[in-house]
Amino acid sequence: MCALRNASLIPALRKRAMSCFKSPLLHTVFAIAVCHVVGLAQVQNTPPTGISLEIHGQVRFAEGGAPAENVLVRLESYESGGSLMEAFTDRSGKFRFSGLSPAQYEVIVHQSGYVDNSQRVDLQTSTSGYVILQLTRDNSGAPVKAAKGGVDASIPAAAQKEFDKGVEALDAAKIDEAARHFQRAVEIYPRFVEARLKLGAAFMDLGQWDNAERTLKATLEFDPKAANALFALGEIYLRQNKTEDAERMLLQGLQIDSHSYLGHLNLARVYWEKVRTTKDVATARPVLEKSYEQVKLALQINPDLSTAHLLKGNLLLRASRPTDALVEFDEYLRLDPKGQFAEETRAVVDKLRKATAHH
Repeated sequence: MCALRNASLIPALRKRAMSCFKSPLLHTVFAIAVCHVVGLAQVQNTPPTGISLEIHGQVRFAEGGAPAENVLVRLESYESGGSLMEAFTDRSGKFRFSGLSPAQYEVIVHQSGYVDNSQRVDLQTSTSGYVILQLTRDNSGAPVKAAKGGVDASIPAAAQKEFDKGVEALDAAKIDEAARHFQRAVEIYPRFVEARLKLGAAFMDLGQWDNAERTLKATLEFDPKAANALFALGEIYLRQNKTEDAERMLLQGLQIDSHSYLGHLNLARVYWEKVRTTKDVATARPVLEKSYEQVKLALQINPDLSTAHLLKGNLLLRASRPTDALVEFDEYLRLDPKGQFAEETRAVVDKLRKATAHH
């Protein structure tokens, strides 16, 4: 199980078996597992075909000019506004997007507690673009999430030291040790929002769901706009089959960050879980349509999200649209040919092709 490396990220890809459905065409049940994805920790991007270009740059804090580590940077299409890729700055505040096609792009930096900043980059006439973005403190009163390096002067040195040790432990995959350091940081400075987020994620990686839930709820008391805390709670409730609570958390998170394709995907999974065993078509249809709309939104934001294609294929197959389902399953296999669920999907694709050949 992947550990969360950054509090600005949603917990890493977490796997959960997902039952499928009966296909009227094949008169049998196909079991296709769909990866349980709750947030933004690992971004799956397939570079566009054609000329390979890149955008790189650095994010710094306006106050003092220190590099901003672990800050979310989003790449969007300048023309359509759709999100294309996401990256997080390294220890020197640097980031990079590669494998781009000639076009105009918008680079947007986002960090809770700071004003969003953006810059336009034109790669139609050059092979690379370099941007420097500054983070200016948001004076609206929202708590500041301090990245490693001590960017919030209100955080005591002892709390920052424990936080930095926790980050180092995460880098070494020492989750237990990381949790202890983040816990100490929070005890020293209860308003340390990023430490709380990292602690909640560490508890999730350790399977300590009750501790994770308490920690993430406490995080929201200090920062009600911490979308990643809401997305993480949505995952916890989905694991516990509390679909109503999961839906509520994910909807709240998407109200804050509507560009989270993983948030849309997991909301689609919530709706799927609600009716995946419901046999009555009339009862299931409205909920399945909600699931379909959410998975379409996820794919509009990130067309290369393989698990979204897998879920969309499942939904289409249940709607008795095997030909369309095959397109989605094929795309899933193209994007993730060696994935955990690739073999099961290939088996279903083979059966579907044989069945459709006789109709």
